[in-house]
Amino acid sequence: MASKCNLSALFPIQSQLDSALDNATNQQEKENLVYQYLRKLDDNDDLRIPDFDEDGLVIVGVHSAKFPNEKVLQNVRSAVLRYNITHPVVNDGDARLWHELEVTCWPTLVLIGPRGNLLFSLVGEGHRERLALFTNTSLRHYRDKVLLSDHLVGTKLYRDSLPPSLLSFPGKVAVDSSRKRLAIADTGHHRVLVVSSIGLVLYSIGGPESGRKDGNLDEATFCSPQGIVIKGDTVFVADTENHLIRKIDLLEGQVSTLAGVGLQGTDMEGGAMGPQQPISSPWDVALGTAGGEEDNMLWVAMAGTHQIWALFLENGKLPKRSESKAGTCVRFAGSGNEENRNNAYPQKAGFAQPSGLAPAPEEPWGCLYVADSESSTVRSLALKDGAVKLLVGGERDPLNLFAFGDVDGKGVDAKLQHPLGVAWAPDQGLLYVADSYNHKIKVVDPKTRQCLVVAGTGEAGDVLGPGLTESSFNEPGGLCVGEGGRVLYVADTNNHHIKVLDLDTKTVSLFPISVEDAVDSAPTKSSGPCKVPKLPKSASRVKMPPLAVSPGQTVNLELVLSLPEGTKLTEDAPSFWTLSAEGNEWLLGNQVVTGDITNLSQPLSIPAILPAVLKATEASPSLTLSVWVYCCLAGGGACMMKAASFTQPLQIGSTPRNGSVTVTLAHAF
Repeated sequence: MASKCNLSALFPIQSQLDSALDNATNQQEKENLVYQYLRKLDDNDDLRIPDFDEDGLVIVGVHSAKFPNEKVLQNVRSAVLRYNITHPVVNDGDARLWHELEVTCWPTLVLIGPRGNLLFSLVGEGHRERLALFTNTSLRHYRDKVLLSDHLVGTKLYRDSLPPSLLSFPGKVAVDSSRKRLAIADTGHHRVLVVSSIGLVLYSIGGPESGRKDGNLDEATFCSPQGIVIKGDTVFVADTENHLIRKIDLLEGQVSTLAGVGLQGTDMEGGAMGPQQPISSPWDVALGTAGGEEDNMLWVAMAGTHQIWALFLENGKLPKRSESKAGTCVRFAGSGNEENRNNAYPQKAGFAQPSGLAPAPEEPWGCLYVADSESSTVRSLALKDGAVKLLVGGERDPLNLFAFGDVDGKGVDAKLQHPLGVAWAPDQGLLYVADSYNHKIKVVDPKTRQCLVVAGTGEAGDVLGPGLTESSFNEPGGLCVGEGGRVLYVADTNNHHIKVLDLDTKTVSLFPISVEDAVDSAPTKSSGPCKVPKLPKSASRVKMPPLAVSPGQTVNLELVLSLPEGTKLTEDAPSFWTLSAEGNEWLLGNQVVTGDITNLSQPLSIPAILPAVLKATEASPSLTLSVWVYCCLAGGGACMMKAASFTQPLQIGSTPRNGSVTVTLAHAF
């Protein structure tokens, strides 16, 4: 390369253009200034880079790593797949181009002319309009000089050679212990899955292509969702690349937008109603309480502006602030500067791409824990006054974002590498951390600020066992606590799995998401919930006589089951039922209804409300109730699974009526 061919030589020339563009009053004047600038550069051979192709416009990404984990080719390849990048990417692992071009900041955009000459450079984010001005004007300028050709550059995408998988780069996972359900952000498939405790897919919303659409579960779309929280029949989603916060109402079968306008915002204060408030790359969400009813707001890790925001679901009040109305979306902590700055005043603190949240509202904690990825720290944000403190990782210099590593220790002596997730175990008073670039799960005791490894070898891999520290992960992005703190569910992102860490038995296993008759291995456009799994061949199948009902009535299915003599239900393998209407899914609002079986001492009542308006159908529709029962000998020993199904044909009249009709479904195993 020429000795002067670097950005330091370009900047003094371009700064004159930048100043003139800032003073220009209209688009034509701006384009004329760029034309004059280009003609000047065409005569300057000192800015030529002869190593580059001279034809057409080609976008090439140059990846100059900050973290050691980002230098590994396989990890770069995973990132290209995860973010659906389709242009060529150079792995500048040793920062050769970085140093030769004298780049100083991520991101830096460089536009190179057809002679291999440097034209423009833009440093940092937020230059969309100027980049479009430079690119469009340059294309016209060099096309007029017949220096461009429009031939296509042949590319073969690595992703096209990969086999399909049920999950694709799952970013986060959340648990609703009261309903024994998990919610999974299937990020690479642009969808959200809700599954039962044994892995049965109950709902699949969105995907396989990205989009930005509210509406029914079978038509809503997302774009690389990350953060997720589930409570009852409501799922809140950080729809990261749409720059939105979404709400999934499973009961109503609707997806709606709570905050964001669909474009990346630069506002660092907020305060508008959610749908009018631009936000930037929300990476995680968590339910919280602020001056009102329990869970009256969402905490949002706003990675794009390096801040923590609050989205009020109901009226509430942040510490030392006036009351906020329901729907308000406002900054709580973070100056917007990318820093590792702790401060007693939340607006003066600095974060660096906060990516994971874990509320610990109980005393004596009373805080929100934050996985601050680019500073490689875990921080605490006090709920009473917003004070930000270091828990573990990083170092004391707030401007040093390179204090990372893999070291067990206390406070600042502990070292992490780009942690993306945190999860609070209230019963144990412990915080678990997805130390993503170290491929480990760690635990922090907030009392002592001691950080220790729980699982992972430190090398990227996909090995199970025999113990926790012999098991391997690949950039785990999120985790949650289940079973009263005895179990961790981990989104093992680059391995495309959810893994289960049993902290009692010290083992790691795969969470077995049902694929048989539930979803295709390669996801297709889902129509809301997925089908139930197949019954085993040994299952009893009972066909009931037709039942006369009317539109609008409730069909009460009274389930009476008897276990084999001397057996009892198995607590460790939850029994469950599903209600479906295959071929006539409209009967159940296009849902597969499911529930747990925990007590067989009395009949289990399962209601099905028929629509008041019927669809035209040639055959008589039927409801199918399927049951899976896990039982063991009461004195210990052998365990077994029993299954059965009941098919209930319906003779639906033409006149709508209120009330209910009850039918008893009985079976002895």
